[in-house]
Amino acid sequence: MERHPKGLYLLFATEMAERFSYYGMRAVFTLYMVAALFTMEGASEVYGYYTGLVYLTPLLGGWVADRYWGNRRSIIVGGLLMALGQGLLFLSACVVRPAIHEAEGAIDPAVDNGMAVALMVGGLFFLVLGNGFFKPNIATMVGRLYRPDDKRKDAAFTIFYMGVNVGATLGPLVCGVFEGDWMNPTRFRWAFLCAAVVMLVATGVFAWLKNRYIVTHEGVPVGTEPTHHEKAAKHQLSAKEKQHIAVVFIIAVFVVFFWAAYEQAGVSLTYFADQQTDRHIFGWEMPTSYFQSFPAVFVVLLAPVMSLLWDVLGRWGHEPSSPMKQAMGLGLLSLGYLFIAQGVKDVEPGMKVSMWWLTGLYFIHTLGELSLSPIGLSLVSKLSPKHLASLMMGVWFLSSAVSNMLAGQLATLYPDGSPKSLLGFSIDSLEDFFMVFVVMSGVAAVALACMTPVLKRMMRDEREKKEVKSEE
Repeated sequence: MERHPKGLYLLFATEMAERFSYYGMRAVFTLYMVAALFTMEGASEVYGYYTGLVYLTPLLGGWVADRYWGNRRSIIVGGLLMALGQGLLFLSACVVRPAIHEAEGAIDPAVDNGMAVALMVGGLFFLVLGNGFFKPNIATMVGRLYRPDDKRKDAAFTIFYMGVNVGATLGPLVCGVFEGDWMNPTRFRWAFLCAAVVMLVATGVFAWLKNRYIVTHEGVPVGTEPTHHEKAAKHQLSAKEKQHIAVVFIIAVFVVFFWAAYEQAGVSLTYFADQQTDRHIFGWEMPTSYFQSFPAVFVVLLAPVMSLLWDVLGRWGHEPSSPMKQAMGLGLLSLGYLFIAQGVKDVEPGMKVSMWWLTGLYFIHTLGELSLSPIGLSLVSKLSPKHLASLMMGVWFLSSAVSNMLAGQLATLYPDGSPKSLLGFSIDSLEDFFMVFVVMSGVAAVALACMTPVLKRMMRDEREKKEVKSEE
């Protein structure tokens, strides 16, 4: 079996560090705001704006890379901007003053934390801007390490995706050690400093090693500034390239349904873990937040298995097409919700069920995630015209913004005693609620599977057509 290029593992490590920085900061960010700066409602609004903008700026970063800078410079600039953003959050936590009135449990208006808020806003600005330059370009470079027809691309993106989740696992565990509270909000500064240092070191290592490892199999540098020809080609799309771009947009629509259901992990499934899951293990009650690490841990454990599976199936000539893999991912998502729907059947409010039901759901969902998310990144890499590759990656991430908004709306259907309904159907129980996602993701899976033959024809290039005709 041909080995993957060493550049893949440099990109793996760089992305792992960036995700460590992002998820480490995110694990304590709302706690920091509530400890001294805002009410819980205000902190939630700030958090929502921040995460929403994070998925919008990759469009800007992708366009700048394709038109002017190239992937390499965009990643370095993005990494430095994010390190600066974390540094400003560190300074914010250095100057913050305790502001919660102990007796009333509310913010004391006599305490002026204006400087801390200003530094925090500045930090978020640079984090959002830096993420826009970083996120679409590092994923694009993974695909450019391989020949366009290389069968190892799906496996490569699965390995790369494991780096995402190693960082997502380690960040909260390490930065969470420095969690403060309303009596000592300055303690949060060490979490932000840790995130800043990791991002700065990772960017430095990437800049140092990029020329040695970020090259094609022929030794040609990957991700350099676009050539004059590539700049001039920005409006010149062939009919086949237009079809390829159409496939990316079609798949992105289905991805919205996947993430809208999957991202219930941060809302309705967290409510379920807190209120109706027995979290006791040998007399110890596991914190609700620990369930958030389950998907990332499962990804780290299962990603090598899935990568090997695609490699083996590819050698045997039985590897499913990218659209079919994503249909399988949607199907597994539906299966996971069907699993937990059976676990909560006839469960009344206040009753608690075994944590194995939620654990099993996350395990099945992780198999679905590995069938869809890294494969989607690989698909965008394969189909995007070279001079639009980073911009199309930004478009792909834009679907996540829509997904998160839809996820929040669907989470309002979680049964809390008040009347709930969707499309005229009453939702009176947890089983009804989970069945919404069974049906939604199941229908999307069947629809995508039915569309797969058409999408495969749209994806096929002229060389492949000639090969098929010669075989016939």
